This record gives sequence, structure tokens and C-alpha cells, in this order.
Amino acid sequence: MPAAAQNSAFPAQSFYVRRGKRWLDVAGALALLPPALPLLALGALLAAAQNRGPWLFRQARPGRGGQLFTLYKLQTMTSARDARGQLLPDAQRLPRLGHWLRGTSLDELPQLWNILRGDLSLVGPRPLLPQYLPLYSPAQARRHLVRPGLTGWAQVNGRNALAWEEKFAFDTWYVDHLSLALDLKILWRTVGRVLGSAGVAAPGQATNEAFRGPA
Repeated sequence: MPAAAQNSAFPAQSFYVRRGKRWLDVAGALALLPPALPLLALGALLAAAQNRGPWLFRQARPGRGGQLFTLYKLQTMTSARDARGQLLPDAQRLPRLGHWLRGTSLDELPQLWNILRGDLSLVGPRPLLPQYLPLYSPAQARRHLVRPGLTGWAQVNGRNALAWEEKFAFDTWYVDHLSLALDLKILWRTVGRVLGSAGVAAPGQATNEAFRGPA
């Protein structure tokens, strides 16, 4: 666990936080699997065609307590490189199909497996990159007091269109106010966000600008 998170107070341990949230995660993931499987198969075929084979993206991400786990997504970016063998910028590696997969959130469907494994929750702060862990302020590190989520309070309030400080403020607010009612509200609002494809990328970016530490 990051040192900043170790020194932070945990949210109130209600029955929902201790048991009910995990029950909701498992029940929700199992309910979503049947309708998700045909969409996942379609997305995998499209990703495989775009990338000439590879369709599943794996990456280490920090979960609750900052512990690393393997996150699964559909491969939306190509591995195009320049003459020196360096990966091209994100904007040049994210083709129209990959952008569409992200906009529809089809690329996130493999994370239902992460939920069933207990790596993710349906709702929580989105898991970010491991290299950000030492950059968090003590307040920002509190986002790791709960499991990361497939969707979250920051996602339904702007997604990647938010500045980093705004995202972390939403994340820590969620940690402090975690409840069944809030999770259901976020899940309901997520449906509208997915259908509208809002906030997929940061303004002026193909994906999201890297976090470089507190302002």
C-alpha cells in the first residue's frame, strides 16, 4: 500500500461496505455476462482485425491498497512504431475503430472477469497506472482505500474531460460517501454516459494526459 494511503482513515465500515458491495459486484457481473458475451466476441473480432491478431490488452494496475493486479481490456491501439522502433504517439496509434470501441466502452467488457476475481468493483475510482503511485498527495492516495471500479463518480461527472485534480476530488468524495444508494446512482448515470460517449478523451488529447503529480 502507498505510504500516503496507510496514514489515511478508512471509510465507515457499514454492512454494505463490508459485505453487500461485493455481493452486488458478483451478482451484477454474472447478470451482465450473458448479454455482454456477444458484444465481447464482436469487439474481439474487430480488435483482432485492426491489430492483425492481438485483441486482448493486459496491463498491471494498482487495486485496493495499491496492490497490483492484471487489468484486461480489448486492444484499441495499434503497435505502430517509427523508424527508430519507438511507439508512435497515442493519437497516431488510435485508429477510428479503436476510438469507437472506447467511445462505446466495449473495450472495457473483459473487466467483468476482473470483477468476478475480486480485482475490481462495479463502482469505484478507476484504476490508473502504477507509476502514478509515488506521485499522489496523501489526500489523493485515499482513492486506494476501496477497490477500483469499472465505472465511478469521476466517470459520470466528466470522465477524461476532467482535470486530474477534479478527478481525484471526485474519487476521494466517493470514498467518504460510499453507499448502496450512491453506487446505484452511479450505475444508472453510467448508462447515459456510455450511450452518449461523453468525455472519452481529455480536451486536445487522443486519450488522457499523463499525471505528473499534484499541482
